[in-house]
Amino acid sequence: MKNKTIKALYIHIPFCEHICDYCDFPKLQYFRNFAIDYLKSLKEELAFRNINNGIETIYVGGGTPTALEDDLFLELLKIIKPYSENILEYTFEANPESLSVNKLKMMKEYGVNRLSIGVQTTNDKILASVNRKHTYQDVQIAISNARKIGFDNINVDLIIGLPHASKAIFEQDLTNVINLGTNHISCYSLTVHPNTVFFNKGVQEPLDEFARELYDLVESLLKKNGFIHYEISNWAKPGKESKHNFIYWKDEQYYGAGLGAAGYINDVRYLNTRNITKYNQGKWQDEEEIVSTKDDELYFVMLNLRTNRGVVIEEYTERFGKDFYKENKTKIDEFIIDGYLALGDDGKRIYPTYNGMMVLDQLILELVNE
Repeated sequence: MKNKTIKALYIHIPFCEHICDYCDFPKLQYFRNFAIDYLKSLKEELAFRNINNGIETIYVGGGTPTALEDDLFLELLKIIKPYSENILEYTFEANPESLSVNKLKMMKEYGVNRLSIGVQTTNDKILASVNRKHTYQDVQIAISNARKIGFDNINVDLIIGLPHASKAIFEQDLTNVINLGTNHISCYSLTVHPNTVFFNKGVQEPLDEFARELYDLVESLLKKNGFIHYEISNWAKPGKESKHNFIYWKDEQYYGAGLGAAGYINDVRYLNTRNITKYNQGKWQDEEEIVSTKDDELYFVMLNLRTNRGVVIEEYTERFGKDFYKENKTKIDEFIIDGYLALGDDGKRIYPTYNGMMVLDQLILELVNE
């Protein structure tokens, strides 16, 4: 039986001060008039979604939410306020160059308690080459200001395999962000999407062997510094794991609002339009998928196995009426012998090892086709 309580709300703010060469998220250059109309439509969509009082997490992503001018940024916080009472975790994404002291103070006043800062690399030459507009010094200043204002839960995003980023440069990136005292680090391998500047320039994604070498470096260095590798691309100090993202990874339901946002409500996965004109006219939703039991099993296994928590057998049984281990015993035992999966808590859950996380797509393909 699926838990029908909807615990999370994702809000997408698509505006950016500039467009980075690798980005494929729903985004557009910031223009004030567009933003004014967008916030009006966002407020209407949030009301339309009929959000319950039981949500535990809010995540405001983008785009760059901090690209909004101060008065519109305050308006956004006011729009979200009715939904943010008694929230356990309230995250805003930010870029270092637009994370001003004033915006930090506003967020603190309105209950935001977690920041996710797009750093990508601490090498100034590489930042400039991918059309980022901040420097490493901007990162240092932004995190220092955030701490002074009382934020102690800060994530930093890094990209693995940017052009011209050698292993030595990436190791310096890791060392720098560790030394900044961040307690959550997300490392994503570069993906080159169609219709991005990188794609048009013919930029290549890192070779699998090099990407694995860099992931091995992340694993080793962060583990030595007290981080837990709790999801394929995420490392955190104990207790600083993202509560919001765990709701996705446990295949629980969530609201999504804003341009290109996805949601999962009452067994329906929906996707909003990526067309700003349509969105601002109140034509929010573009697609929906009614999730069958078979598809739900696939989502459940695929998402839960992304984490060090893994598939909890009792939760699987409650939801699907069968035993995950018994149903897939031959293949699971094979993966355990090969060092890709492990049994935890006296056989109550099945979770991926580090090596398993690195080949997870293949493991899932074999499990669901067993």
